[in-house]
Order: sequence, then C-alpha cells, then structure tokens
Amino acid sequence: MLSAEQLADKVGAYHPDADLALVRRAYAFSQRAHDGQLRKSGDPYFIHPVSVAGIISELKLDVASVCAALLHDVVEDTEVTEADLEREFGHEVAFLVDGVTKLSKINFASKHDRTAESFRKLVVAMSRDIRVLVVKLCDRLDNMRTLEHMSDEGKERIATETMDIYAPLANRLGLARFRDELQDLSFKHINPDAHLDVSRSVDATAASRDAGIARVCQSLTGKLAQQGFACHVTGRSKHLYSIWRKLQERQCTFEQVYDLTAFRVVMESVSDCYAALGVIHSLWTPVPGRFKDYIALPKPNMYQSLHTTVFGPGHQRIEVQIRTHEMHGVAEHGIAAHWRFREKISGGLDPKDAAQFAWLRQLMESQDELKDPAEFLESVKIDLFQDEVYVFTPRGDVRAFPRGATPIDFAYSIHTDLGDHCNGARINGGLAQLAYKLRNGDLVEILTSPDQRPHKEWLDWALTAKARGRVRSYLRETQREKSMKLGRDLLEKELHLANISLVKIEKSPAEAGRLCEKLGYPRLEDIFVHVGYGKLKAQDVVLAVAPKEEPDSSRPTLPPAAIRQGRIEAFMRKVTGRNSHGVLLNGVDDVLVRYTKCCNPLPGDEIVGFLTRGRGVTIHRRNCEKGFEADPERRVAVAWDPKAQINRQVQLSVTTANRPGILATVGQTFHLAGINLSEAACRAGLDGRAENMFTFLCADLAQLKNVMKRLGKIDGVVEVRRV
Repeated sequence: MLSAEQLADKVGAYHPDADLALVRRAYAFSQRAHDGQLRKSGDPYFIHPVSVAGIISELKLDVASVCAALLHDVVEDTEVTEADLEREFGHEVAFLVDGVTKLSKINFASKHDRTAESFRKLVVAMSRDIRVLVVKLCDRLDNMRTLEHMSDEGKERIATETMDIYAPLANRLGLARFRDELQDLSFKHINPDAHLDVSRSVDATAASRDAGIARVCQSLTGKLAQQGFACHVTGRSKHLYSIWRKLQERQCTFEQVYDLTAFRVVMESVSDCYAALGVIHSLWTPVPGRFKDYIALPKPNMYQSLHTTVFGPGHQRIEVQIRTHEMHGVAEHGIAAHWRFREKISGGLDPKDAAQFAWLRQLMESQDELKDPAEFLESVKIDLFQDEVYVFTPRGDVRAFPRGATPIDFAYSIHTDLGDHCNGARINGGLAQLAYKLRNGDLVEILTSPDQRPHKEWLDWALTAKARGRVRSYLRETQREKSMKLGRDLLEKELHLANISLVKIEKSPAEAGRLCEKLGYPRLEDIFVHVGYGKLKAQDVVLAVAPKEEPDSSRPTLPPAAIRQGRIEAFMRKVTGRNSHGVLLNGVDDVLVRYTKCCNPLPGDEIVGFLTRGRGVTIHRRNCEKGFEADPERRVAVAWDPKAQINRQVQLSVTTANRPGILATVGQTFHLAGINLSEAACRAGLDGRAENMFTFLCADLAQLKNVMKRLGKIDGVVEVRRV
C-alpha cells in the first residue's frame, strides 16, 4: 500500500505545482474515517481508496481527482457527510465524491433498481465533470482486481455489470488498457471454465509466440529503417477475452486462430504513417477488406491509427497498427492525454476535446427521456456497445451508431422532430426503408412527412436509447389520451345513472378539487386516465361524489394513497380465488396473475407487474422489452411468493456440433439435473451444427442456471440460450 508521502511524490512528479498538502490531508482524513473497517478479504478497507488513488496518479490526473479517489467511499460507508467534505476540501472535491457515491441510502424496489438509479446519477454527474467517470472506473478496476472474495452470485452479478457497462465506458474514454483488463477480469468470473481453457492455451504457446513477435518487430524495424524512417515497433498478444470472442465468432479451435498478436508502429508524423503502410504492404501481402483508416476517420473516443492485417512470416495473419506519438498517447491514456491542469478546473477538459464526447450528451438525453431506471440501464448497454458503424450526413459530417442502427436512429440523433416525422430515407442516393440497417460509409438523407408519426413497429427497428425513448414516450402519450377519453366516457355514463352531471363537476373547481382530494389524485384528468386504464373503478368515483352513508367519525381515516391501494387489493380479491398464484402484490397472495410469453418469467427472476383491465396483474421479467413498452403508471411492485411451489414451462435453445452421440449426452445432462423433457425439436444445418430446442418444466431460476451451466460444459456444445 502506498504511503501518503509516496502518493504525494507520484503526483508531484508529473504536476510540480500541485497542492500536495491537500493530498496528504485527504489521505489522513480517509484513513481516520475508515479506521476499523475491513474488506471481505480481511484486509483493512483503507487499502482500497489508496489503491484507487494510485491508479488515478498513474493516469496523471489533477489533485482534486486524487483526493476524490481517496475519499470516494467515506460518505457511503462512514458518518462523514458531503457538507463535511466541502468544508474540509472544498466544493470541487466534494462534488466529485458525490458523483461517484452510490445511492445506497435510498430504498429502491430492488437491487437492480438501485444499481440502475446509481448509474443514472453517475451519468448526470459525469456530464458536468468527466472526472467523475474516470474516478468511478478506477474504483471499479480495483474492485474487480479483488473480486474473488465475493460470493459466487456477487461475483457473477458485478462482473456482468462491469462487462455490460464499465468496460464499454472505458472504451468510450479511450482507456483501452482499462477496457481490456476489465473485460478479462469480468470474463474470469462470468465464464471461469472458458477463461481457464483460453489462459492455459495462451500460456502453453507463449514461448513460440514471443519468439515470433521478436522476429516480426525486427523485420519491421529493419525494413522501415532502410527507407529512412525513425520508428518504434512493439508487439503483444491479444487479451484473453478478445481471443475467446474470436473463438466464438469463428467457431474454431485455439490452434486455428492465427491473428493472436498485434503490432504497433509509432511514427514521427501523419505522412510517415501512410508511407509506412506502403512499406508494410510491400513486405507482406495485405488481407483484402482488413484495412481501416482511423486517422482520417477517428473513432468517437478520439482514437486514431491505421489498421491493416497482413500475411506475415509463415503466412500467418498479423494485425499492424500505425500511429504517431501523439496518437499513441491518446490510445494509451484516452481522455487523460488531453487533460489540462489549471489552478481552478471546471470539468478539466479542453473545450475542443469535449466536442468529441457527444455520446455523453446523448446519455443525458436518454436519462431525461427514460424515467424507468431499468429501462435506462438496458438502453445504455446498447448505446455503449463497442461495435459501431460510421455514416455521413448530407453535409459530410460523420456520425457513429451501434451496429444494427437504422435511419430512425439517425433521424432522432439529428433532431426529435426529424425523427417523429421521418417516413423513409435515401441511402447513397437510393430509397431505403426505415428498417434498413446502416453500414459503414453510408450517406444518409432522411425523408419526412408532416402527417407521419411514430409507430409501434418502430420499436422493432430503432436501436439507440434516444430513438427508442422518444418512440415509447410518444406511444405512451397517445395511450394516455385514449385512456383519458375512454375513462371520461365510462365515468360520465356511471354518474348519469346516479343522476349526477360530470359536466357540472368539471365546471366547478371546488367540487372537482374535493373529488380529487378524496381519491388521492392531483387532477380530474388523472382520474379519467386511471378509470380508462382500469386502475380505478367508475363506481368508486360515484361513491366518492355521492357516498351512500356518512362514515363513522370514530373510525380512523386512511390517507388517499392507502385508500387507492386498498381498492386495488380489494378488486384483486374479488376477481380471484384464494390459492396463491406464486406472486405477491404488496403482500397479498390471492392475486390474479398472468405470466407473459414474451419473457416467460421464472421464480428467481427479477420481475415487474402491470395492472390490466379485468385480467389482474401481468408479470414480466424486469429487463423484458415488452415490459418497457407498457405504461409505467400501471406498474405495481410484485415479488415471488416464497411459499408457493411453481413449475413454469421453459425453453432452451442449445446449439451443438452435428456429430453422433451428442444428443444423447445432452439428454442425459437434463436427466442428471432432475429435469424431465416434455418436448424436443432438433434440426441439423449445413454448417456442421445442429439447432436443438428443448421444452420442460422448471421450478426456479437456480434450477435453470444449473442445467445451463452443465450443458455449457459438454464438449461440442456451442451455445446455450434461454428462449
């Protein structure tokens, strides 16, 4: 563990004018605050913030970032408040710490909601100061390095979150080293068997590969020197997760993967980079279609290089990246390479560099559009996905999108109104449908119509969070208007039977206000909407307007929200039997439940419920796309009934090699897991694979995960996927 003086010396080495006394004070403050606290490993907790500060100093960031790293857990895990930090260390440090702090003291509906809402808060904070994200990534990196002390469930959950969110965020900041290490550490805990296999294969061939790297570096350096170029050539093995992805994509063995190494050629100038490309192509034959020019067309994270793949010595494929020294600095340190130290930093990023982070602005727009935390988190996973396509606007501007994006995503990225009214596109001068998937280099022009409006099927085509959020928002607004009209009509008829005029109530603000107060709604329109949705019975509104009898004044009165919830529960009891259906609605077990076929939830899955008219509560898995499309106003908190014994039908898609005996092995695995197959559909393909669909009854998520894990270990099983 670094001492206070060692940490101060590291900061002083790259920032001579730094306030090192502040670093020492933050070190001592954090040490006192965490005194007596232990990590799960049994080590003093203070080791963690010091390690995070050490990583920050390796990136050569400013004093405020180092102090924030030292103090990032004191508000969450000790009695220290944000006000205490502001008083001791100033507003800048306090703000950075607050941005990183999780929302652990707020009671969310589930751990998933808490994680999602914490990430929403992180997005808001890092949009104001990108250093928040850098500190958070360093925090996550140190936690991942010591993850082995967590429970198996905790390791898998945190590793999956890291792989889905934090590794792509590191990539967006240009922190390639962080991305690679986070991916490898996540891979180790998500798929430990595959990680071990790849690691053993890499270690077994390390000596011969290192010798090959040395030979290629010597050949490249010598050839470029002959042409009069000053250069620096290095080679490295690709990281484990990258190799595993190649194995999965190509469906081959480790011995059949030839491009396991990558070489970097660092030149003096941009013109030298292009000249070096010519020299390399004259030395070795280039692989067709494997050249990318990221110098002329930089990645959104400011990364620049020329990439080419050639048939090197022994006709082995090797990848070569060619860049200048400045480009290499950005590739290694990302945003940290663009840092500007000042006495008073506001965001710490040069304005011209900040323009490169349009993706962060898009994240902000997404969190404004998508109020449901789980929906926001799922959309971010798509927007941060690494594989991207680069397309051109009619003006020649370059825009990056996730692979699979369509003209709808393009239109909404330009302007919301353009997206709302788009009815087609011209791609490279030719007409294209809105479902067209954009390709690298496409020139995109959006066609509009004043009568065009978003349709539900757009959700099947749009991919980015902004586009999907806007379409969902429009559909919900439309549904609300329809429900308001329906609810008003139903209520008007019911009031008419009781000789009460709805128009009279609407014209009397006092009377309308009393009705809203009785029912616990802010406005009369909300009552119409809830009647239209079926969340509120028209007869209950009539009773509120003209009660049949005066309530007993000796009885305690319930608050409006409790009255409304009680009516929901009473309604559920009325339309259902007494046997538990496996789900609790606020503790009530006799709820009419309908499980959706779109996501087929199992006990153990995180679930969400939606009230429906006359059909009780519809249950979705929390991350279900169809659930995201449902109106959030009809959402209710539900949980699995631990007392109920439920067997739900589940389908697994198992892709295997097409060879004799493997189907028998798969069937035996199901039997050993205690599962009786009710149906199996198997089909052999021309590519040497077989697609198998198995249907069976499953008790809970744990049983499903167990059989999926067993199936994944069978030699010849390529993929196991829950349908």
